[in-house]
Amino acid sequence: MSALTELTEQPRSDVPPRRRPPRSVVGWARNGGLSTLAFMIPVIVIFGFFSWFPIVRAAIMSVQETNLVTAPEFVGLQNFRDVLADPLLWTAVKNTLYFAFLALLFGFPVPLVAAVLMSEVRSRKGLFSALAYLPVVVPPVVAVLLWKFFYDGSSTGVFNTILGWVNLGPFPWLQDPSTAMPSLVLEATWAGAGGTIIIYIAALTSVAPELYDAAEMDGASIWGKIWHITLPQLRGVLFITLILQIIGTAQVFLEPYLFTGGGPANSTLTVLLLIYNYAFGNSLGGNYGSATALSLMLAGVLAVFSILYFRLTRSWSQS
Repeated sequence: MSALTELTEQPRSDVPPRRRPPRSVVGWARNGGLSTLAFMIPVIVIFGFFSWFPIVRAAIMSVQETNLVTAPEFVGLQNFRDVLADPLLWTAVKNTLYFAFLALLFGFPVPLVAAVLMSEVRSRKGLFSALAYLPVVVPPVVAVLLWKFFYDGSSTGVFNTILGWVNLGPFPWLQDPSTAMPSLVLEATWAGAGGTIIIYIAALTSVAPELYDAAEMDGASIWGKIWHITLPQLRGVLFITLILQIIGTAQVFLEPYLFTGGGPANSTLTVLLLIYNYAFGNSLGGNYGSATALSLMLAGVLAVFSILYFRLTRSWSQS
């Protein structure tokens, strides 16, 4: 192609771009706009009714004193003041942060290590994947009740019997405030690791094998390949799973509710369990205004944290 042709084919910078004429309502309808709207309306209505309406309803209830039977009374921000003045709130926040810390310390690296090890297996990889995902298939309530049986504090309990073979224990797993929360984290890690392992294994399949071959030619060890190839290639997935795990651990409810009910001595009382106690508990039940107020506060904190997290890690996760 000659230079002249290239010059003639280059768009002139001094010519303003042509603007498309505005589309009229009739033209929009003729191009399939009505059919698109007809398909969107049911989805919008269903999504709004089941997702946005409860949020709006919760925001209204947070400024009311109501028992869902008699007429509600507007109290403004009094429910928020009552929640902030409740000493159990800070106990629940501290316990939730402690649970999140232990869950991240043990629950975040365990699926990654398991996925890397399973990816190195040459045979029966499907069997190991099925075994890793098996705890996810077990209903959560059944899993908690099963582990509650394992955590029997007597010498005849399953875990204490096993530890007794090496002259350890018995330990009061769920009856001691110092061991109750780690016991909950251990079960939660076992129950939730399978799904994350499958995600990591799927992400590992996208890593080019040539990178590992080149690393082996350079004499890299297994740890060197993981540190310099696997982790950088999984960086985006790791950041997504990390934020999902943080949000999930901040909303932990099932384990403390079924294992200990928040005890012993409120050592496993979490924010979501406190919300449940406000609304349905024996001593504080019926306080739906405070329950919805605390729910909105938790949602706001998680939303702000998520925004900051993605802003601070945007360049790092995409580099």
